[in-house]
Amino acid sequence: MSGLLQISPAVAERFPDYQGLVLVVTGLTNGPSDERSAALLRAAETHARATFAGTSPAQHPHVVAWQEAFRAFGMKPRKTLNSAEALITRVLKGGQLPAINRLADAYNAVSVRHVVPCGGEDLSRVVGAVTLKIADGSEPFDTNRDGAPFVDHPLPGEVVWADEAGVTCRAWNWRQGTRTRLTEETTGAYFLFDALSPMTQAALEQAGDELARLLTELSPGCQIERQWIGPADAVVSISQRA
Repeated sequence: MSGLLQISPAVAERFPDYQGLVLVVTGLTNGPSDERSAALLRAAETHARATFAGTSPAQHPHVVAWQEAFRAFGMKPRKTLNSAEALITRVLKGGQLPAINRLADAYNAVSVRHVVPCGGEDLSRVVGAVTLKIADGSEPFDTNRDGAPFVDHPLPGEVVWADEAGVTCRAWNWRQGTRTRLTEETTGAYFLFDALSPMTQAALEQAGDELARLLTELSPGCQIERQWIGPADAVVSISQRA
C-alpha cells in the first residue's frame, strides 16, 4: 500500500471549494453493533427529526451544495443522494439508521448530526493510492445486488474515490463499495468527511471532534491522526503507523 489519499488535478480544478477532513486511526477495536452504538443511532435520529421538522433536507445548504456538484458531473441529485442526505431522508420517512458495526454506526451518527457525508475505509483492504478522480467507466466497483456479490462500474465522467484495484466509493460519497468497507475485524481505518462551500472548516472540525471522541470511547487507546485534504493540499498520507 502506498498510503496516499489524493485529489486528481481535474477534480481540484472543477471543485476548488472542496475540503476533506481525514482521521487516520489505528489500534481500533470493532465489533457488532451493541447497546452503545445503537444509542448513538437513536440519538442521531432524534436530532434529525428535530432539525428538519417542517422542512426538507434537500433545502439544507450543505445538501444543496452536493446536489449542485452531483448535477455538474452528470448525476441526478434527487435519485443519487449524498450519503448524509440519504441517511437523514431514511429517518424522516419513518425508518431507522442501519446498525452495521460499532465503528460504522459511530460515523453514520456523526454524519447525520452534522449533515456532512462521512465514510470509513479499512486501511488493510486498500490497494495503492486512493484518488478522487473522474471515472472513465471501466473501473470495477465491488457491491452487492440481490444479496449476492456483484461487480458494477461507474458512469463515464462520474467523480469517484478509487484505489489501484477499483472504485471504493461511487459518485463522490453516494455509495460505498464492499471491498474496503469496515468490518468487525477492522483495526486500522481512515474516516473522511467531505465538505463543499458553504460548510466551513470550523463546522467540519466540530464533526471531526465528535467522531474522534466517539472512537476513543469505543476503542480506548486508539491512535488518531488528523489531516486536511483539498485542492491546495491534494496529497496526504494515510499510512498505518507502527
